[in-house]
Amino acid sequence: MKNGCMGKVLWVDLGSGKMREEMIPESVYKTYLSGIGLAAYILYDRIPAHADPLGPDNVLGFISGLLTGTGALFAGRWMVVGKSPLSGTWGDANCGGNFAPAIKRCGYDGIFFHGVSETPVYFCMIKGRAELRDAGHLWGQDTRETERLLKKQAGSGHIRIACIGPAGEKRSLISGICNDSGRMAARSGLGAVMGSKKLKAVVLDGAGKITAYDKKKIKEVSSGCSDAIQWMPPFPPAVALGYMGAVLRALPAQPRTEAIFLNTIYKVMLKRWGTTSMNQLLIEVGDAPIKNWKGSNIDFGPQKSNRINPEVFSAGVMVRYHCYSCPLGCGGIYQHPDTSEAVHKPEYETVLALGGLCMNDDPQSIFRLNETLNRAGMDTISVGATVAFAIECYEQGLLSSSDTEGLELRWGNSRAITALVDQMVQRIGLGDILADGVKMAAARIQKGSEKFAVHAGGQELAMHDSRFDPGFAVHNCVEAAPGRHTIGSQLYYELFQLWKKMPGLPEPDFIYSKSEKYKPDKKKAVAAAACSKFMNVVNGAGTCLYGALMGARAFPVFEWLNAATGWQKSPENYMRIGERIQNVKQMFNLKQGVRPANIHMSDRALGRPPLTEGANKGRSIPIEKMVSDYWKVLDWDRETGEPTEKALKRMGL
Repeated sequence: MKNGCMGKVLWVDLGSGKMREEMIPESVYKTYLSGIGLAAYILYDRIPAHADPLGPDNVLGFISGLLTGTGALFAGRWMVVGKSPLSGTWGDANCGGNFAPAIKRCGYDGIFFHGVSETPVYFCMIKGRAELRDAGHLWGQDTRETERLLKKQAGSGHIRIACIGPAGEKRSLISGICNDSGRMAARSGLGAVMGSKKLKAVVLDGAGKITAYDKKKIKEVSSGCSDAIQWMPPFPPAVALGYMGAVLRALPAQPRTEAIFLNTIYKVMLKRWGTTSMNQLLIEVGDAPIKNWKGSNIDFGPQKSNRINPEVFSAGVMVRYHCYSCPLGCGGIYQHPDTSEAVHKPEYETVLALGGLCMNDDPQSIFRLNETLNRAGMDTISVGATVAFAIECYEQGLLSSSDTEGLELRWGNSRAITALVDQMVQRIGLGDILADGVKMAAARIQKGSEKFAVHAGGQELAMHDSRFDPGFAVHNCVEAAPGRHTIGSQLYYELFQLWKKMPGLPEPDFIYSKSEKYKPDKKKAVAAAACSKFMNVVNGAGTCLYGALMGARAFPVFEWLNAATGWQKSPENYMRIGERIQNVKQMFNLKQGVRPANIHMSDRALGRPPLTEGANKGRSIPIEKMVSDYWKVLDWDRETGEPTEKALKRMGL
């Protein structure tokens, strides 16, 4: 198959150094797409049961999407996949930048590594020649320096590089994989898998042609999407966003989200301020967790949150940053205050994890911590959650000043937070105990500290509070990679507007009582399942969540897929593919001995007990019923979450 896909993948045995190409039949693409679907098809079969995530049997894959390079917009996402050492489940991490098309231009839809090298190596494919090269001189270097040295060695600034930093080398279970000097495939701890294989970097420079069945149609469909992005309605200054959140919090009822935000957040706020545009807004409405999930907007009110308002993080931006084929450009490059280097500005998740979650309102410390963790190759979400956990342990007397070597781990103490993060990167002192995330840290500290360790299935939660949107709790628990915020929520479903493409899906009421969000029913379960299916399609195509949140009409992923491949599949056909991928990923977990019913989310993040003040006062989530309803919609066992024979037969599995 040559339309949209390259029709083959490359296998690299790091133990022997041998490489081989594997041709992928067109029937596989028609059944699973490319991207996350192709990865699920391959990894379920190739990773043996109960494999050690940090051992030779684990497979680490770098994959691009079906739409990458075809002319479709937002198609610049690449994914790294493997068994997660953090959760023991299916693991994937999604990333932007410019690495995605490089995979396909080298002639492959994915490059898969297995085995373990005896010495540090990096994989290099330039002008069609693939080889493993010695990486001894790179081992110990941070991600930025690694990229610089590899580009200098290649004599070209056009090569694309994905690499690990010291965190991955030291097998931190919250380490990620970096490209473009600061775009991070951060989740699932897959940087540790790369480090365990002694694979420092993947270097690509190909010139292969990426074809599409009907480029004219793709261009035509893309023009409508581009027009939707470019139209910019008037919008108030950033200072108004906190007040907007306060007004929305005070409303007794909630309008369907598309009615308010569709033309503002994704056309104005993201273009003007990037993801940090949501900092104060989400704090005020209750979507941003505060003080290790035990605080509220009252604890981190305007007097604090204004110090991390959107203008603070966009004022020094020299140029907007666009991932490959992105018309939005929500990133930004700014001049680092210490080194004067051009570096990536922090994103919303980073600011809130290292800010509000730790009660830190010092923006300069967040700037510095962001760059420190990008260079180390470490997940800022997990790091912020782990630091907040450590602060609470210190506050409760479970950690002493001798444990912290004199660090006063107090809420908002930016100097202590910075010093502790440095220790985590280097894996020294208390940092060594914390470098594998909150679940492992609690197991090491004990003393009842597990009640302060907020996670789902071992993975730290992102900066979206399920007590504000219970849909986040459902997906934190039901996805094959737990603790994932980029798949679905009640808000996401409203923004996806899938019912406009598939009338059989439930349409949310235009205005509804806020209390309705917390009542399980079939409509919510169907909507949650639709989010899972749809995002498997989006990730199979290699497209971006922010594009998808524009709505199904403005983001024509189904039309792009048909134009790229020449298929004539309906949206329902593609959603069926998404459901099949969901089943295979769940079967992967079962093969690895992980039972869906054993994946739990921390009580505190579920409102058990409920908060007594603030935006989420009195709210708790009936997660057991919501999860059971979700499983029923997919024909999975309502008690165990395991796909039934009926479900597998329906999916042709």
